[in-house]
Amino acid sequence: MAKRSSVTRREFMKAAGFGMVAAGVAPTIFIPKYAHGASKELKILVWSHFVPRFDKEWYDTFTKQWGEANGIKVTVDHIGLAEIPSRTAAEVSAGQGHDLIEWIAPPSQFEPSVLNLADVVKDAEKRYGKQHPLCRRSSYNPNTKKFYAFIPGWTIDPGSYRKSLWEKAGKESGPVTWEDLITYGGKIRKEQGIQLGIGLSQELDSNMAARALLWSYDSSIQDAKENVVLNNPKTVEAAAYMARLYKEAMTPEVFSWGAVSNNQALIAGRASYILNSVSAYRSAQKQVPEIAKDIFFTPALKGPRGTGYSSEHVIYSYIVPKKAKNIDNAKKFLLHLVGNYDQAMYHSELYNSPAFFDAPIPSGNRGYDAVPGAKKFRDLHNAWFTDDPFALPGEAKGKLAVLKDAEKWSTNLGHPGPANPAEGEVFATFVLPNMMANAARGMKAELAVEQATLLARTIFAKWRKKKLVGGKG
Repeated sequence: MAKRSSVTRREFMKAAGFGMVAAGVAPTIFIPKYAHGASKELKILVWSHFVPRFDKEWYDTFTKQWGEANGIKVTVDHIGLAEIPSRTAAEVSAGQGHDLIEWIAPPSQFEPSVLNLADVVKDAEKRYGKQHPLCRRSSYNPNTKKFYAFIPGWTIDPGSYRKSLWEKAGKESGPVTWEDLITYGGKIRKEQGIQLGIGLSQELDSNMAARALLWSYDSSIQDAKENVVLNNPKTVEAAAYMARLYKEAMTPEVFSWGAVSNNQALIAGRASYILNSVSAYRSAQKQVPEIAKDIFFTPALKGPRGTGYSSEHVIYSYIVPKKAKNIDNAKKFLLHLVGNYDQAMYHSELYNSPAFFDAPIPSGNRGYDAVPGAKKFRDLHNAWFTDDPFALPGEAKGKLAVLKDAEKWSTNLGHPGPANPAEGEVFATFVLPNMMANAARGMKAELAVEQATLLARTIFAKWRKKKLVGGKG
């Protein structure tokens, strides 16, 4: 049985105010009681996927078939992103609800209330090889040595650009560096009247863009030991860059964008470049095919010293509340999901990437055309990104090929450290996009960075008192 509702990513981040959720404050919500007695049931709460066919054509059927094969009644409830934080807090507080809850961001603030899933990670790695490091850093707390979540997959966050616009500007292959966005993106705006699509507002993609820029300028919020290191010359350099980029290549609308605004601008022909998953491209394929054929991709842009990082776009994080009654079934299902993630990759139209690239492809009918010579998920990943099975007739071949090595330039929330709850709160309260927006609006970059650092230090200090974050400064 499956139920669903839908909410935007912006609404999710607004609802995910980490201080409120961690305190267990939530609206009144009807919560199904946990099953008692023998483990013949499993209740799963997941987000409504951005690719509708993923839920309708695969996930719901996949879970049902697993349940039938194991004599287990599986119930799957799909809810909108904005409902996940409050729903999780309510179920944890009530001590009843679902056995598995899926987040698309690291739910590190719930560590005290969820099971340590180290045994699932260990078993998965024994069967399927090492978990991708960014997934491990997004689910493991090095201070408590606990896996507060289990991650079977993630989503790449590349750059998407309109090739025809960049070709006219003299850069047919698209931007390679952040400076290219000013040099050529600025030229496109002046000569062709099309702006860049990087948000400077309180929404998910603005958050990710700010982090990608910061990391590519060799800076970060925290260091590997979870000390706040934001206030440094390289952060100031990055903020000053954003002020230049806004002046040369963007318009005031980016200060009020929502999470879908960059997608909409690209699809409508009003943006020359955006930072997002392949979802904008997939939407264009269905809505405006001619625009889709003109969309190409870039890996993480490089900063002034050659560093290039991009944030993961989505991280699929499953948690098991401590009071769940069907714990064994939850763990068995997670391992089954990992072993069949080739189907998740395909039915999400390559939106989902595996956390375990070396997992073997199961035998039998997999629901997609067999890929000659493919033995592992990595082989499928490489083959499908080389020759997109969802490309439109007449589209250029190999458009997604530049994303094959995305695992090398993608990183986690909290880089170069773990995705701890302090980093999560900095993310949820939009400290970095506000810093960039302040600089773009004319505030001195040094002052914008100082203000952001003060907020970050306050947040980190709060979580250190809870002993969930390391470091000293």
